[in-house]
Amino acid sequence: MQDLLITHARAVLSGKIRPAALWLSGGKIKQIFTEEVSLPNKPSFDAKGALAVPGFIDLHIHGFAGHGPENANPADLLAMSNELARYGVCAFCPTLYCARPHEMEALLKKLLPALGSETGAKIIGFHLEGPFISPQKPGVMKPQDIVPPQLDDMKRLYEAAQGHITNITLAPELPGIGPIIDFCLARGILIQAGHTNATYGDFLHGVQQGIKHTTHLFNAMSGFNHRNPGAAGAVLMHPEISCEIIADGVHVHPDVVGFLRHIKPLENIVAVTDALKPTGLTSGPFVANGEDVILDGGVWKRKTDKVIAGSALTMAQAFKNLVKFGYSPAEAAQLTSTNAAHLLNIPHKGRLEEGFEADIVLLDEQLNLQAVFLGGKKQ
Repeated sequence: MQDLLITHARAVLSGKIRPAALWLSGGKIKQIFTEEVSLPNKPSFDAKGALAVPGFIDLHIHGFAGHGPENANPADLLAMSNELARYGVCAFCPTLYCARPHEMEALLKKLLPALGSETGAKIIGFHLEGPFISPQKPGVMKPQDIVPPQLDDMKRLYEAAQGHITNITLAPELPGIGPIIDFCLARGILIQAGHTNATYGDFLHGVQQGIKHTTHLFNAMSGFNHRNPGAAGAVLMHPEISCEIIADGVHVHPDVVGFLRHIKPLENIVAVTDALKPTGLTSGPFVANGEDVILDGGVWKRKTDKVIAGSALTMAQAFKNLVKFGYSPAEAAQLTSTNAAHLLNIPHKGRLEEGFEADIVLLDEQLNLQAVFLGGKKQ
């Protein structure tokens, strides 16, 4: 793999923005220079003062550019990987909608061959958004697909994925959820509380059982009330609980997204897109999870009843929004990459550091994408 020197960049290094040149070699960041340097006989790329941030990592995404897990085709999942790479995503968790357990099993088996064959964004593993969620908080999930917790169902899902389940969204208040939590913890699966109607006490009991992360904070969960803090209140008041946030400014008000940085440790906030399959397409028909959707007010809504079905967000736009909502560019880099890598223990990704993967996004003065390098290769 050819060496490359990126010159005249302003790079996010250890939480600070510093002038830098980055020497890429063998798909890794070989060396970072904080003063201008030239490497004779090495090709170079002039960043022209662009902001260099680590490649984005999306832990919750249903699809992009017409591709997604729901298409039940490994080649389609690989196409999604390639399209995401062009938009600065270096790694992602394809997220399966809630479905009957046997349907999710069949889908996992069909998609499995894609893992390890990607040439774009790395497929970290699968995120299961269900099926053990609350019927009271389905969001856009189909109520008939929600099932009571059964350990045997979880075992079959895990076997179908051959262990490649990285995270699962479940409701901690459901009777019988304990053995599933124990099963997942024993196998290193990140447990996320989401689509939950948990009381404050229910939620904290789930935390005691091992839940430490939250799916799309504020959305499809019991809300914060001064007498009934609910799931949202538990996340807000307990700093050790980390959370996803959909930073499109619609799912959560921009001021609330900005408010989070004052009450949560920054390392416990993870920006996700929750983007749907038609995100990035300019002409329809638009379909997600087998239903017609329309783009309305910046989000996808189910055509039949106008319920919000998911976002039309990209991680690049999430970065830009976070800065608009009050985060510094260095903090935005933490939320869109570093924190996700730490949460899922993804080695050598999420930071601009010597020895790490050469996954680098260059942003211009308006924080628009200028260039993307994945494994040192320009996309």
